[in-house]
Order: sequence, then C-alpha cells, then structure tokens
Amino acid sequence: MSDHPLRLVRLGIDTHQEPVAYMRADCHVCRSEGFSAHSRVQLEVRGESIVATLNVVHSDLLATGDAGLSEAAWSRLCAKEGDYARFSHAPPVESLASVRSKTYGHALSDEQLVGIVRDIGDRRYADIEIAALLTAFAASGLSRGEVVGLTQAMISVGDQLRWPKAVVADKHCIGGLPGNRTTPIVVAIVASLGVWIPKTSSRAITSPAGTADTMEVLTRVDLGVDQMKRVVEREGGCVVWGGAVRLSPVDDLLIRIERALDIDSEGQLVASVLSKKVAAGSTHVVIDIPVGPTAKVRDTASAAALARLLEDVGDALDLRIRSIITDGAAPVGRGIGPALEALDVLAVLSRDSEAPADLAARATSLAGAVLELSGRYPTGEGEREASAALADGRALRKFLAICEAQGGLREPPRAAHRFTVEATASGPIVAIDNRKLARAAKLAGAPASKAAGALMRARLGDSVARGEPLFELHAETPGELDYARSYLASHANIVTIATSR
Repeated sequence: MSDHPLRLVRLGIDTHQEPVAYMRADCHVCRSEGFSAHSRVQLEVRGESIVATLNVVHSDLLATGDAGLSEAAWSRLCAKEGDYARFSHAPPVESLASVRSKTYGHALSDEQLVGIVRDIGDRRYADIEIAALLTAFAASGLSRGEVVGLTQAMISVGDQLRWPKAVVADKHCIGGLPGNRTTPIVVAIVASLGVWIPKTSSRAITSPAGTADTMEVLTRVDLGVDQMKRVVEREGGCVVWGGAVRLSPVDDLLIRIERALDIDSEGQLVASVLSKKVAAGSTHVVIDIPVGPTAKVRDTASAAALARLLEDVGDALDLRIRSIITDGAAPVGRGIGPALEALDVLAVLSRDSEAPADLAARATSLAGAVLELSGRYPTGEGEREASAALADGRALRKFLAICEAQGGLREPPRAAHRFTVEATASGPIVAIDNRKLARAAKLAGAPASKAAGALMRARLGDSVARGEPLFELHAETPGELDYARSYLASHANIVTIATSR
C-alpha cells in the first residue's frame, strides 16, 4: 500500500453499481504502484475499504495529489469531502480460476460455487468478470447439481425471512412475454382469500418492464425488511423490489449484468428464481412458463425440461413447485412498459368494461393454481374462487390496501409523445413477434422511462383493414420516439397479416 494518500474528489460520474476510481497518469501513486487503466485497486479510508476499477486521466480533470471517485465508489466507501485514501493493488481473486474452468466446459463443485458467489457478494468482481461468468454459464450450461449448488450459495450470502405461517405462497413468471403483468393481480386475489403471499420481484432483465418496475408506478416498492414484514402482517401480501430487502443480493448484481448482455441462461434463471423464493420464506410456488415461437421458451419440450429442473431443484430445497406451461404466442393485455402495464392491472382489478380479458383470465387461472397448491381450496375449485374474488371487488380492495400500506397509491404517468403503427394490408393477424415488439418498447425508453413502451390496438387473430392501428409507441421524449421509430423502419414485420392472393 502506498505511503502517500491521495485526497478524494467526488466527480459525480454515474457508473451504475460498479465502483470506479480515477487517477492522473502522472500521479506519483499511480506510477509507484504500477497502476494502469482497468487495474483493480483497493482504497482505504478510516478503516473502511473497497475494491474499485481504475480509470487513468490524461487531462486536468484532477489536480495533482487528487483521486476521483464515481458515485458508486463514493457511496460504498462512505467518503466525505476532504478525505484522504491510501491505494494498493486489490488482493487476487482466487475464485476467478473457477470461472476460467467453467469457460472451458468443466463442472463446478459446491465449494467453487460458494467461492464465486462469496467474492461477487463482497464486490471483488469487476463487471467484466461477472459478464465472463454469466457467458460461461450460458455457453457451457449448468448441471442439476451445479444449479442446486449455485442456488444454495446465493441463498447463503443474503438475509432469509421467516414467517409465522406454515404455508407461504408465491408466484413467478420466467418472462419473455410482453405485457404479462399478472403478479399484482394474483397477489391481490390470493391475499384477499386468506393465503399469505409476500411477493419480492425483480426489475426488468431483458423485458420492457419487470413486476417491480410496474408496481413502482403505483406505489413504493423499495421497502426494507421490517417495512415489508409490517405490510404482510397487516394485509397478508405485498409486491416489493427484492433488491431493497437484500434477499439473494448476489442475484441482483448478476441481473444488472444480464440486462446489459441481454441473456438469461436456464441454469442461472432457475438459481435466480429459487434462491429468492427460499430467501423470501416461501414454501409453495407456482411458476408460469409461457411458450411461443418468439417467447423466451420456444417449444413445449424445452418448457417441460425447464419445469422438471425447477421442480427437481425445488425438491432439493424443500420448496413445493408447480410449473404451468402457458400460451406465449403473443403479448398479454394491451400495455407494454411500466405505466401502460399498470393501467392494465388497475383496469382488471376495477372490472373495467374495457379491461383486457386475456390478462384477467390468465391472472385468475394462476391465482387458482396458487390457492390449490397452498391447500386453501381443493383441486378444481381454485380458479372459480379466484374469479369470484375478482368479480365482487375483494381483490381490488386488497390491492388498494396493500398499496396504501406500502406508501399510498399513485397515478400512472402518461407519455407525451406517441406514434401509431398502422396495418399496411387487410386480413387477419396471424403472428406477433414478442421479441421485436419488446425491443421497440425498450428503444422508446422503457423501463427507465416509466410512461414509455407500446400499446396494442389489435390482437392476434383480429381481422384488420389497411390503415387501421396495430399498436402505438409511447415515449417521454421526441428523441426516444425517433430512436424506436428508426428500429421499426427496418423491422416492419413485427405484426404479420395474412393477405389473400
């Protein structure tokens, strides 16, 4: 460690969650320690230390004797103006040898997986090293034993909730289907019928909105553990962001990189989902697996294999899993994007005459499965009871109560800029490309821009005339709308219309 501390400067640079330090190329510490761009360095201030990635500055951005910190580094170090830090080379990360081994297709032991997960949890991995790990998982695959080991390792480095109930329910969708925002509706129905369902949700990984993104439009989701417990004890359910309650925190670090890479491998997906279910104290979980030509899972054979893996790993963790394979041929509901999906959720719960019927049907079916798996109702009666709770307003009242307990109900924002995509021919709609539609919604700004996304004006199977609206792009800025429109210009086949010759 250098004997010459450097004065810390808060540069206000957002590097997301990766701590980054900045040092002049002619800095005496940089030269004496042999640091170079992308070196991993350890900073120590008042007994606190972090590991950061070094960027070298070849300008007068920093004064001689100063070192800059990104916002993530400043926050994690709890630095204050005028602090001086000592710099040294970061200790070698031994578990990276295991990552290299996996890259070449070798299986990882439980001990190796624990080492990797612990080092990631201690923030010893740079983003590029996490990306290498996720790529290795996706390319080489994970065996059942590796998935169990990875799941248990991810559980071990975070907090675990305990509830005063023998049965604690949950529901999860593996994703890949735009607009499939059933979770808030399922939670409201199930909680209204007396089954506890403390739902922790992720933000979007590869989609225009995750459940936490959508729910955040309506109420607070960044509740701590104690706040979450109070909501559940009062209302029997909640919908909160898992990242705020430190349940399987390594998963949140992995998800951040998965989002940038736009990958979500099967083994990592199972470990991600089930580690959070166990950490959240769930005992009975229904998992929705949409299948379609442009969904995340393309065929029923792949869906069945994923369902078996989920259930096998669940058994190893004493978790009751019921996987349900559902239709993923086309988007669900009308809205795609946080605010637009929130409006659909409210419409279904309010029994609005214009509410999307497919979203309501899907939600009541899944809620029924949760109620049956949890033992609340016998097989064959769950969906009927779920439909009754939705129809008579019990689900709406419970949802409003949950929102109030989490911080109060908010009005979803509306996009200021819109563009309508019209049919270029007449005929029935025979296909909708989920992936391309989701891509267009993301380019319009979703999920970061809450009001952005896409709004379906026609559905799979509808007959349309030339010039009729198919869907609308919604954006918060003209630039984002133009960005999405430029994508549409080269991907005109998002909605396929069968035309007669």
